[in-house]
Amino acid sequence: MFKKVLVAEDFDSINLGIEQALKDLNIVDFQHSKYCDDAFLKMRKAILDHEPYDLLISDLSFKTDHREVKIASGDELIEQVRALQPNIKIIAYSVEDKGYRIKSLFENSGINGFVLKGRNSIEELKKAINLLAVSDQRYVSSEIATVIQEKNNYEIDDFDVLILKQLSLGVPQDDIGATFKELGIKPNSKSTIEKRIAKLRDFFKANNTVHLVAIAKDMGII
Repeated sequence: MFKKVLVAEDFDSINLGIEQALKDLNIVDFQHSKYCDDAFLKMRKAILDHEPYDLLISDLSFKTDHREVKIASGDELIEQVRALQPNIKIIAYSVEDKGYRIKSLFENSGINGFVLKGRNSIEELKKAINLLAVSDQRYVSSEIATVIQEKNNYEIDDFDVLILKQLSLGVPQDDIGATFKELGIKPNSKSTIEKRIAKLRDFFKANNTVHLVAIAKDMGII
């Protein structure tokens, strides 16, 4: 079982539930942080003291207040902690239910488990902790396990990434073809690019190109 746990969560009521879950599992050495910056500093200090944490449980979204922060989200915290301490186990504990974003957390941010906050989330959290303590298997809440396992007939390729990068740079959709022609990239016809963008918007369920770019950035595609 894990010996030392850090919880990054900004709501007291949720912290209390996590605390009870840890106590139920006989984990007594744990700390809370309401800010990602504080959590990262605790993680770094523990390593310097040769007493590192072996589990991080982190929310993904943190409410902004008067305090200026460097690490604003759980996503950023997870990435920085993974870089700082590659072998630590990480559980994301969040209300996020978008399959593409959860997939990205596993594939790009290196989380070991994802627990969806809800009515049965404390029991799910205990299951996740128990599993990760004894194996390298990943844990996903039962409510969303099927969602992130779904496969779509449309697969993102290098050409799609190039289009997304152009959109992220602020290049108007109508001008991407001309840019591709200058760079020698084919296909570069206006109709082909329009069809690809339409497919990408449909695939990611994006409301518009701005939303599409934001989703692609969240997933680490661009």
